[in-house]
This record gives sequence, C-alpha cells and structure tokens, in this order.
Amino acid sequence: MNRAWAVLGLVMLLGCGGGRSVDAAASFINQTRHSDSDLWAMWRSAQEKVAKQIDLNPAEQGSEAEILPGDARAFHVNPTTLTVVPEPDISSQALFAATGTERADPTGMIACPQPCNVRYATAYSRYKPAITRYATSWEADEASFRAILEYEFENQILFVLGYDMRWR
Repeated sequence: MNRAWAVLGLVMLLGCGGGRSVDAAASFINQTRHSDSDLWAMWRSAQEKVAKQIDLNPAEQGSEAEILPGDARAFHVNPTTLTVVPEPDISSQALFAATGTERADPTGMIACPQPCNVRYATAYSRYKPAITRYATSWEADEASFRAILEYEFENQILFVLGYDMRWR
C-alpha cells in the first residue's frame, strides 16, 4: 500500500512541470516535422527572450532601434491552439519575377500577406486565429529553424501582452 502511494506521489510530482505553470488549454496544432516538445522548448526560449529585452522594430529599415526592458509577464503567456505550419517556398523564378531578387531554390521565402510590411519573408505570424507559417525548406536547418520559430513565438507573446506589432 505504501508503495502505491509513493508511485502516485511521484507521478503527481512529475506532472507538476518543474515550476512554470502551463495552462491546460495551452497547445500547438503542430503541422511541422518537429515534436510538440521541440515546439515547447522554442516557446520557452521565446518567453525568456521577451522577459529579458524587447526589440519592437527589428524589421523597420533605417530607423533607430526601439529596445524596451523585458516583460516578465511573458512567462505567463502560453499558446492557445497556435497552429504552426510549413508553407512551400516560393520558387526562385517567381521571387525574381515579383521582386528582382535572385535566390537559388529553395529560396527559404514565402509570400507574406497584408498587413505584412514586406512581400516575402522566411516566416510570419497572425494572431486571430493564432498561426505561424514558415518556409518549408527551413526545417532542414535545425539552428535556423529554431531561430525563426522562436522569433515568431516572441511575436505571438508580444501580441498577447499588447505590444505594437507594426514592425515585428
């Protein structure tokens, strides 16, 4: 009997998640080749980055950086049915025809629909409903894939916290 209680206690302890709470409704609709645990690791990294420092205009060309102190509330933001999905890269011919930019295939770029401030990007996020799309070819480059998704997850977190997302 004591052994059963010890096992039950261990299961309950392990189920607590090591300190940070995760909302029971928090989830990814994972359409990537990566595991949910990989996405959660990227999400937690994005939370840590937002908690340390916030750059509100990394995409605005020719402007002064708008760096803000970190926001610890980031640790309380979890994905609520965030869809993460690859999108086929635009072909080098189509990219050249649309922009005059030459890139080899795969281009690592996808069309970024309005209200994006660029026509093509490696990835983009929408917030209602929550979705992050990225160029499929990035999944083959683990480090770049993680950096791209962490950035997009930062965007999701910043949106929930009410920051101006115009240049993110």
